[in-house]
Amino acid sequence: MKFEVDGKGVFAATGGRPFDPARPALVCVHGAGMDHTVWAMQTRYFAHHGWSVLALDLPGHGGSEGPALPTVEEMGAWVGRALAAAGGEDQVAFAGHSMGALAALEAAAGAGDDAVALMLLGVVPTMGVHPDLQAAADSGDHRAVEQMIGWGFGRPMQIGGNRSPGSWASGAGLRVLERGLSGPLGSDLRASNGYSGALAAAARVRCPTLILAGDDDRMTPFRQVGPLAGTLPDSRVVVLPRTGHMMSIERPDETLDAMRDFLAGVSR
Repeated sequence: MKFEVDGKGVFAATGGRPFDPARPALVCVHGAGMDHTVWAMQTRYFAHHGWSVLALDLPGHGGSEGPALPTVEEMGAWVGRALAAAGGEDQVAFAGHSMGALAALEAAAGAGDDAVALMLLGVVPTMGVHPDLQAAADSGDHRAVEQMIGWGFGRPMQIGGNRSPGSWASGAGLRVLERGLSGPLGSDLRASNGYSGALAAAARVRCPTLILAGDDDRMTPFRQVGPLAGTLPDSRVVVLPRTGHMMSIERPDETLDAMRDFLAGVSR
């Protein structure tokens, strides 16, 4: 789906069905240097089970015009404007992964009672970025994406483990990040590193929240989600076993199951 926000072209995947403003909306926000493709399986399911889906490409990512937004706060506000431009402002569920989880948190905080659910995947309140990784991303050094894949996928998936023979999950993640390396990756990492408003935003959220974590996530360790979960007014933490940071690619079925079960209990 192509439309405009702030006078610039935006692309969002809709899960194979046209976006219908009359249905509740599910807005999905990708992580640093990524795009809508990380949500491929989950969005297709929800688009065919009662939701109108917008898996957004943030500005400067995928099929959306740039430049990339420099702060998480601006990303969250932009997500709200994108939803309004698509016509789906009432009864909306937000989902985000990593940096996108922080943006989704900001968007849900700004949506007030229009937000019916929030799903945060691979998130901790503070997402620091090592200076060496930042420098590599800024210079377009391929070692930046290699390091992110090495840390981002759980150790079982690094040596195979995909239930589809011949599939290479970490390779799929590598290709996604390679697309961002020549563009927004460095800016995104800087935005994540500079964001300190997670707990303040969480205190403004009014809807139920799922925090989905991986027990082998070395980028956003699940043991650090406590302050965020404790600040949100109605939160549930689900930890996926043998799973790293890139859960929607790494464990797509389990990620979908957790999201589906959570949304099934949300009134809309």
